[in-house]
Amino acid sequence: MSESTRRRSRTVRGRRLAVCAAILLLILCVLLVVRGTWRDVYAVDGPSMQPTLQPGERVLVNRTVHADQLHRGDVIVFDGRGSLAPYSESTPLDSALRALHLRGSSDTFVKRIIGLPGDRVACCTASGAVTVNGEALQEPYLPSGEAPSASRFDTVVPAGGLWVMGDHRSVSADSRSLIGSPGGGIVSEDRVIGRVTRVVWPPSSAAPVKESGEQ
Repeated sequence: MSESTRRRSRTVRGRRLAVCAAILLLILCVLLVVRGTWRDVYAVDGPSMQPTLQPGERVLVNRTVHADQLHRGDVIVFDGRGSLAPYSESTPLDSALRALHLRGSSDTFVKRIIGLPGDRVACCTASGAVTVNGEALQEPYLPSGEAPSASRFDTVVPAGGLWVMGDHRSVSADSRSLIGSPGGGIVSEDRVIGRVTRVVWPPSSAAPVKESGEQ
């Protein structure tokens, strides 16, 4: 093989590598845009949402949901910094690593919305039920035999806030855990990452997570 032929071969290989690299970069950019603005997948860490969600399951999250589209009973993923986790500032690098899931998500939580802005949420009635605006809350998603709450509370959710609880109440750290602390256990609406729409992994558990607590 002549030197000119070898040079042409190297040039062709170099162009192919450049095209492959450009395609991979484009795919990465598309994934970042999709996961950052439209849909994302999160891992369920811990038993606080049993039996609706099991530890280790992956859930699909709709990130396009606005605050005024949230409903009582929705299962949401939210950034717990400043509520259920210590507050910390996010840098652009931190945000990028989180979007790529290359940084831990110990401050990201999955819970159910129990109280919306203006709601008065309280526990408990004589029969042990949680009430919202004086009405006993029907909670078919609780584990069989699980009490709605072992701790008492009575609070009005402020504007821009949410009262959230896990379905497995006896093991869930949620809004009840921060009663009496700054913020009173309220999660800010602007911390909501998105609404959980379905379980996508493992395949044997794949199923929609119905909105507004309908199970």
